[in-house]
Amino acid sequence: MTVSPVRVGVIGANADPGRSWAAAAHVPALAATPGLALTAVGTSREDSAREAARAFGVPHAFADAGALAAHPEVDLVTVAVKVPHHAELVRAALKAGKHVLSEWPLALTTEEARALAAEAEAAGVRHAVGLQARHSPGVRYARELVAEGRVGRVLSVTAYAARPLGANGRYPAKFVYTADSANGASVLEVAGGHVLDALQFVAGEITELSAHLSRPSSPYTVAETGETFERTAPEQVLVTATLADGAVASVHLSDRKAANPRTRLEIAGTDGDLVLLTEGPDLPGSQLQIGAARVLEARAGERGWRELPVPDRFRTVPGVPEATVRNVAEQYAALAADIRAGGTSVAGFDHAVRLHGLLDAVRRSAETGTRQRL
Repeated sequence: MTVSPVRVGVIGANADPGRSWAAAAHVPALAATPGLALTAVGTSREDSAREAARAFGVPHAFADAGALAAHPEVDLVTVAVKVPHHAELVRAALKAGKHVLSEWPLALTTEEARALAAEAEAAGVRHAVGLQARHSPGVRYARELVAEGRVGRVLSVTAYAARPLGANGRYPAKFVYTADSANGASVLEVAGGHVLDALQFVAGEITELSAHLSRPSSPYTVAETGETFERTAPEQVLVTATLADGAVASVHLSDRKAANPRTRLEIAGTDGDLVLLTEGPDLPGSQLQIGAARVLEARAGERGWRELPVPDRFRTVPGVPEATVRNVAEQYAALAADIRAGGTSVAGFDHAVRLHGLLDAVRRSAETGTRQRL
């Protein structure tokens, strides 16, 4: 029996992959994933929307998010724009009664995220948030190994996520907005949200934490223009935490990494250690949610690391690049299955609220100097 595809409208699908995460990841992921079809694109201007529709071979183009969401050939609305616009665009999808996938962070504040979660539940649609590291083949393999006792009892987790943003004091113009804490897209919200979520997905929930945020004392320069600006978002984030089973965790999030940007998540146990590793040199390759995560192992009593090939069963979408597109495609495949069967394998807005709350605890701890219980 032929199953009708889930028809998707993507808001934020500019035709230029260099300017648009939707064009770089969502559009090719949708093209490659069975059971989904890109039927509409939306941008802020009619001319750019039509240009994107032509570039991607899509029949419908919109400058009005409400019109895109209301179109009868759209079942799922993807919101892939800057965080300050998420709430209004998610609400347009919910008003039209459509399923919705919002990029992470879901909202500017936990209160805003909580309101969106309540509205999504009331709408009776499937709601999902773009925490695609959970769908990385390497991350899912590491989670399985830990659950099966490969490392024994988990004793500690150490995470280091270093991004090249601001290296040598220079910022690409398209990323300057991430240096303003008011935009909700700094190293804490983006790298921190993805890394802390993946840490908990693999090793267990965080129950309490302490944190320190470091902000720069000198201005940054826009790489293309030489214009200077002040950064209000943190440059370095340090978190120490306790997990539900008593294991401890240490997390360092860093911008301004000039050499070898990377993310390394190390799980140490009584019988051995596992490492999840993504390496640059660019911003996408260095981030766990985007890059191709390698899995390394060290056994008790042995020296050195050996790589564990990630089994093909963790790759359900054939023929997509391991970096940038893979994790998004795997998330879409899982979401399509959830929509058809009423499942919840993709993290929803309720999960996003909890993760927003965790970031709030990081900020409170840094501001007050006190340990926070969750």
